Amino acid sequence: MSVLLEPPPGRQVFRLSFEPTPSDIDENSHVNNVVYLDWAQRLAIAHWRSLAPPDAQATWAWVALRHEIDYRRALKPGETGFGRTWVAEAAEGPRFDRFIRIDAKDGAMCAQVHTTWVLIEQASGRPKRVPPWMVEMFG
Repeated sequence: MSVLLEPPPGRQVFRLSFEPTPSDIDENSHVNNVVYLDWAQRLAIAHWRSLAPPDAQATWAWVALRHEIDYRRALKPGETGFGRTWVAEAAEGPRFDRFIRIDAKDGAMCAQVHTTWVLIEQASGRPKRVPPWMVEMFG
């Protein structure tokens, strides 16, 4: 990704902050790159759980198909990461793109992630087309 990700005007954005733990800090004295991926996954899951009713959460699950990450600024020990996530305006069959930015307190972008998730019917374990109500729910 060469373009900085920003949510389109009017798009619903979910936010979550992250406090790095000592185990998140690598030998370069900053948050390890793998931690950003963990935070991106936690953001996506928390967003889903904040919106989907319990019956939907019992019926459906999301599986990450692809992650594309740009790292821009290291978070140091004691700094807070501020995550934002939103989804694409439309799904493609069972696939739904999600966008994530993790910024520092000063607003500088630390990492951005473009992920593709696949909707899975839990009972069968098979991918299913994202229903229109789900697309609207994330709107």
